Amino acid sequence: MTDQIKNDEIDLLDLFRRMGRGITNFFKAIWKGLLYSLIFLLKNWLPLLISIIAGVALSYLLKYTLGPTYRSELILRTNAASSSEMVGYMNRLHLWTLEKNYTALSEALSVDINEISKLKDVKAVFMIDLNKDDIPEMADYKGVYNPKDTTVALITDQIAVRVETADNKLFPLIKEGLLRYVNSDSLLQRRNRVRLQHYREISGRIDYDISQLDSLQKVKYFEETRNRMPAAGGQIVFLQEQKTQLLYEDIFNLYTRKQSYESQQVLYNDIVTVLKDFAIPDKPVTRMLYYGIYVIPASVIIALIILLIRRFGRSLKDIYHSI
Repeated sequence: MTDQIKNDEIDLLDLFRRMGRGITNFFKAIWKGLLYSLIFLLKNWLPLLISIIAGVALSYLLKYTLGPTYRSELILRTNAASSSEMVGYMNRLHLWTLEKNYTALSEALSVDINEISKLKDVKAVFMIDLNKDDIPEMADYKGVYNPKDTTVALITDQIAVRVETADNKLFPLIKEGLLRYVNSDSLLQRRNRVRLQHYREISGRIDYDISQLDSLQKVKYFEETRNRMPAAGGQIVFLQEQKTQLLYEDIFNLYTRKQSYESQQVLYNDIVTVLKDFAIPDKPVTRMLYYGIYVIPASVIIALIILLIRRFGRSLKDIYHSI
C-alpha cells in the first residue's frame, strides 16, 4: 500500500514537471517566433519600406483618379407609410446608382441628367432605437439590426437617407428631387389623403364629445347648486355628493388627443417630413486616408507574402513534391 502511494506521488510530480516543461517550451517558442519575425523584418526593411511608399502613392493616385466624393445624410419622418415600405421605395434609387442608370434617376428626381451624373449613391436605411426609449440613436448603414435581438428596436416612422455626390453643391437639388420622387407616387398620395381625412373625422368627433361633456358639466353643476339651496328652517340639505371635478379630467384628455391629431394635420401633412436636412460638407470623404487604410496594409501584406515565398520557396516546393 505504501509503495502504491509513493508511485502515485512520483507520477503526480512527473505530471507537474511535464506541464512545467510544456508551458516553458510554449513561451520559448513564442519568444523565438517574435525574435525571428523581428529579425526577418529588419533584414527586409527596404522592400517593406518600398511597399509602404507604393501604397501611399497608389492611395494618392486613386484619390485624384476617382475624384472627390461628398457625403451627407437626410432624416425623414414617414407619415403615410411604414419605415420598411419607405426604405424599399427609396432604395430603388440605390439600385439605379449601382447600375449607373442616370436616365431613370433623372426622371425619378426631375433633375437634369448632366447634374444627376454627379450622383454616386443614394441609400436609405432604418433608424435604430438601442435603449428602447423611442429615441433613434443611430442609422443602420452597416446592417447590424437583428430582429431576434430584443434589446434593439426599429423606429417605425423614421428613416435615414445617405447621399454621395461628386459635387457638394448638388445636395439641395437632390433633396428637392427626393421629396418630388416621394410625393409623386399615386398610392402614397391616396394613403396620405385617407390618413388626413381620418384625423379630421376624429377631431370633429372629439369636438362633439367635448361639447357634450361641457353641457353635462353645466347640468351637474346646476343640480348640485340646487341641491345645496336652503330648505325650510334655513338648513342646507345635501341630497347626494357629486364629484363634478371628475369630468374636467375627461375633457382635458380629449383636448390632448385633439391637439395630437391637429399637429399631425398641420406639422406632418405631407407624405414625408424632413426632420434633419443635408449638412453641406466642405471636404470630401475620399481623401488619401480613405484609400490608404486599405491600400497600404494590402501593399505590405503582398510584399510580406513575396518575401516569405522567396525565403521558404524551396522548402515549400520540397513539401509539395513529398505529398
